Amino acid sequence: MTQVTHWIDGAFSKEKSERSGDIYNPATGQITGNVDFADISTVDHAVQVATRAFNEWRHSSLTKRVQVLFAFRELVNNNKEKIAALITAEHGKVLSDAAGEVTRGLEVVEFACGIPHLLKGGFSEEVSTGVDVYSIRQPLGPVAIISPFNFPAMVPMWFFPIAIACGNSVIVKPSEKDPSAATFMAELWKEAGLPDGVFNVVHGDKVAVDALLTHPGIKSISFVGSTPIARYVYETGTKSGKRVQALGGAKNHMVVLPDADLNLAADAAINAGFGSAGERCMAISALVAVEPIADELISKITERMAKIKTGDGTQGADMGPLVTLVHRDKVASHVAAGEKEGATLVVDGRNVKVDGGGFWLGPTLFDNVTSKMSIYKEEIFGPVLSVIRVKSYDEALQLVNSHPYGNGTAIFTNDGGAGRRFQNEVEVGMVGINVAIPVPMSYYSFGGWKNSLFGDSHAHGTEGVQFFTRGKVITSRWLDPSHGGINLGFPQNT
Repeated sequence: MTQVTHWIDGAFSKEKSERSGDIYNPATGQITGNVDFADISTVDHAVQVATRAFNEWRHSSLTKRVQVLFAFRELVNNNKEKIAALITAEHGKVLSDAAGEVTRGLEVVEFACGIPHLLKGGFSEEVSTGVDVYSIRQPLGPVAIISPFNFPAMVPMWFFPIAIACGNSVIVKPSEKDPSAATFMAELWKEAGLPDGVFNVVHGDKVAVDALLTHPGIKSISFVGSTPIARYVYETGTKSGKRVQALGGAKNHMVVLPDADLNLAADAAINAGFGSAGERCMAISALVAVEPIADELISKITERMAKIKTGDGTQGADMGPLVTLVHRDKVASHVAAGEKEGATLVVDGRNVKVDGGGFWLGPTLFDNVTSKMSIYKEEIFGPVLSVIRVKSYDEALQLVNSHPYGNGTAIFTNDGGAGRRFQNEVEVGMVGINVAIPVPMSYYSFGGWKNSLFGDSHAHGTEGVQFFTRGKVITSRWLDPSHGGINLGFPQNT
């Protein structure tokens, strides 16, 4: 049994927690560990430590920060397989997905290594007689990151490399379902030479979240999760005077036009719909088929679904289990609701057979789904793909734009004009053209529109640097030293 506890001030906490939670291996259904839950006093202690560390780290040179970031990058890369194994053991996704998650997180670390360039300000000479104006960006202070279960390494890495590179100290509150990756990365930060207290990990549930949202010492909140919780985090955090970026849920559409390469589209639908068991905010869950290609496309998808092996992520499976039994049953209830509402159940993932225990639900495919059905309206967050048949591009566009979520979308077509028109007209934050999962590279920013984002800032990229810093503009006038500091008669009010 693994015991996971908080990492504060460069060491594991020795305080005994009165509350804790079980850690499961989703592939077996067995309890494999226990994680301590923080109370308000634990969070307060972490904030005090982070505040003290910030007052020193903010004055560290950019050269020193980059040296630590490069060292951390190398340590994470060298331990990629170990981090992936921790993720698979607690989340359930297959090892290749877990390794890919770490790789995408590393891209943000590499981006943050360029912080000397990213923090450069501007300078304007002689804006008035003898007067110069210049701008600088300064860190906020202790910042908090509240991350979800579906990407226990990558999502925190969207935020903390940039926050630390900008001179902030960090407190991460990972999901209590898979907490070990964050704690292991804390150990790697220490090995990389990051001063104690700059990176801290506090485990827990809503008690820890609320303590971070309302603590006066926390200057910003970065959150990824469901839309109802994202809204709560945004409203609570901003009410407490904090800068907040809260990324919420999604219902990502993939529009397939009649001229598209249907083999490419079918492969993309499989990977985007069922990868990581659909437990990702960029998963494709609504496939919009513009007639007359729906029958052929569904046939190709069904043929490919039959080849997907669902099983233990460490045993060569293509798709692992869902994260908990509760979540598995919730996804299964959506499948039942789709049947009841009249959608055609082409492939029923509830019938999947896997040896042993575990929280299993196989790839599921619906046809003849309409915009009035709950399986179309709601984020399912599981391996359930719904096909909606439409008659035209305009009808497909209207379907996407009228949905309350606006995280990611994709269009498959061989018509460059159609692709260009779609990218211009669609009301979604991230768009793929013949790319089903258009997750931006680290030097661009990740985030959606509408109910998929609360706040004004997306994750990583230049928006991330701006989020974790405050701008300051200085207007200066210096007297000529060759005249002993005597005023040479420059206008005093210009």
